[in-house]
Amino acid sequence: MSGKKIGIVGSGPVAIALGNGFQKYGYDVMLGSSDLNKLEKWNGKKGNFSETAKFGEIIILSIKGTKWKEAIDSCGADNLNNKIIIDVNNPIAEAPPENGVLKFFTTLDNSLMELMQSYLPKGKFVKAFSCVGNHLMVDPDFGGIKPSMFICGNDSDAKKDVSSILTQFGWEIEDMGKVEAARAIEPLCILWCIPGFASNSWVHAFKLLKK
Repeated sequence: MSGKKIGIVGSGPVAIALGNGFQKYGYDVMLGSSDLNKLEKWNGKKGNFSETAKFGEIIILSIKGTKWKEAIDSCGADNLNNKIIIDVNNPIAEAPPENGVLKFFTTLDNSLMELMQSYLPKGKFVKAFSCVGNHLMVDPDFGGIKPSMFICGNDSDAKKDVSSILTQFGWEIEDMGKVEAARAIEPLCILWCIPGFASNSWVHAFKLLKK
């Protein structure tokens, strides 16, 4: 997988962290933003959303959840169709957390990933990286214990390729099935953030124990 072109649509801390991670492991990376000034400190290729989506053989969507439709439109369907799209996003609402609990604009009967998959049916969406903070996405260190990364998506081959990346980045992969599983994966973001808001503790991850 190393050497493939990675187009990261976004310019926030998650996009930068993943960009650095992919560069570390030998990928050719471009970051995309609607405002290139936001990428002033990014040491690598940069472009607008459309250029980045066209460049990438694998696309990372790292955008504000409420702006998902605008981001896909700016990328252009022709630049995204039939490509692996790693969805790292969560449907976080504009409202502030309540007692440390984030609010979502989706329900448990739908997910942000399902909205995007329906909007772009030819995109090979794979949910990943959504249940942990950006500082732990690449090479998480928990004393030799590999944390679990929960993924889902409709395309089996796309999930295999994303799993190879996750293994390279230091994760144990837990495939939860088709796109509907994002209804359960996305709320893990809420659970992950609660200790952070409660006690400023942000160094933790999930582990699925099996027998």
